[in-house]
Amino acid sequence: MLLSSRLSLSNLIELCRSLRHYLGAGLPLVDAFRHQANKGALGVRPVAGRIVAALGHGVSLEDALQREEAFFPSLFLSLARVGEESGMLAEVFAELEKYYVRQRMLWRQFVARGTWPLIQFVLAIFVLAGLIFIMGMLTPPGGPGSKPLDPLGLGLAGPSGAMIFLGIVAGVLCVLGGIYWLMTRQLRDNAALDRFLLGLPAIGPCLRALALARFCMALRLTTETGMSITKAMRLSLQATGNRAFTARSDDIEAKLRRGEDLTLALADNGLFPEDFQHMIVVAEESGTLDQVLTHQAAHYHEESGRRLAALTSLAGYGVWLFVALIIIMAIFRIANWYIGLLG
Repeated sequence: MLLSSRLSLSNLIELCRSLRHYLGAGLPLVDAFRHQANKGALGVRPVAGRIVAALGHGVSLEDALQREEAFFPSLFLSLARVGEESGMLAEVFAELEKYYVRQRMLWRQFVARGTWPLIQFVLAIFVLAGLIFIMGMLTPPGGPGSKPLDPLGLGLAGPSGAMIFLGIVAGVLCVLGGIYWLMTRQLRDNAALDRFLLGLPAIGPCLRALALARFCMALRLTTETGMSITKAMRLSLQATGNRAFTARSDDIEAKLRRGEDLTLALADNGLFPEDFQHMIVVAEESGTLDQVLTHQAAHYHEESGRRLAALTSLAGYGVWLFVALIIIMAIFRIANWYIGLLG
């Protein structure tokens, strides 16, 4: 994430791959992290070194990772805790490796699809600034000394108008960047903000698909360990990385403690789609919950990819529409200027 101290996806993939390999070969946990501290990726070495020191003092992996929570996503922290409690750390890191590989592929697809709309936006800004510059230099119908032609109707014309326009655009982008920083750094633990984002038309379905993919993977791993369903549910909701889901954990756990089925506990909270709840019902009745959760995790990962592709396409169409409207408005104003010149 931009302006974040978290490890990159590439570093997380290499870390999970190495831990999966060394733990699967029977190497102790502290030695596996010591290898990362000495020969791991440069971004991982200092974090792994502090974890080795904590493990050497008898601290559990959960507590050692919690001290470094600024560097790890919530999914990594939750599932590492599951692996430590169940003795399945190698299997957990193998699943995390596959998940982060898919996430990196998804991110690269998003960047590839979003680069062209971004280039279009930048070019459109400079084209509009050039239009203000050139049209403002033309002699207006009243002759020299009259008010310069304003092609966009913004009160901006000529070289100074072009510079003011670029300054306004830069200021708006800085404000949007500040809002992004506020949302991702200062309000990232605000459940109301996450609920608001989930309700947005284009962004919400994508965020929900990402959260459900993480939830399904975490719930499958936790239920395979044999831990209680209430604890498995809490860890799985934390693994979503979405405060709108984690804020409902107490209510869902209370329902499960009262003996309600998993489907009833997940219903009536507006977070889980009806088709997902229906599949959970079928899985519970047939005893195939693990297989269904594996299938659903893959489904929602693919769904998030499609949503991201649609979101980038929508951004591209939005840029084209913005430029077209500005050009049409400029054409009409220039036409009126020319008609006035003929008069």
